[in-house]
Amino acid sequence: LQRLYERYCGQGLEILDFPCNQFREQAPESSREIASVCQTKFDTAFKIFEKIDVNGASASTLYVYLKAQQPQDRGGHMLKEAVLRLAALGSKHQAGDIRWNFTKFLINRQGEVVARFAPSVTPEEIENDIKKLL
Repeated sequence: LQRLYERYCGQGLEILDFPCNQFREQAPESSREIASVCQTKFDTAFKIFEKIDVNGASASTLYVYLKAQQPQDRGGHMLKEAVLRLAALGSKHQAGDIRWNFTKFLINRQGEVVARFAPSVTPEEIENDIKKLL
């Protein structure tokens, strides 16, 4: 994501990172610690927000909106998606829920949610979609 941001931020690309700890508690650190690790380890320059919930009764209104606009993931690798489904077993997911960290939404300049990508879709795989919107 950082490489895409560096490549296209001058053309208007913004990346907004919303940490979430709803997926097997993979992000138990504070929001400040998460941002620090991302900035130190990955040299991220894009905005990292406070940790939020993306599913359930306490889901952020932003994610309620995003999921309503794009309820299905696009893309994904069959094997990786099968692993994600197994990891989510026992979770009470509803239609449209985010299934795992690193689900990505693509929003155009008019604020329309044009795509939702599965967690297994790499940033490089959505580069052409980004370029079309810039």
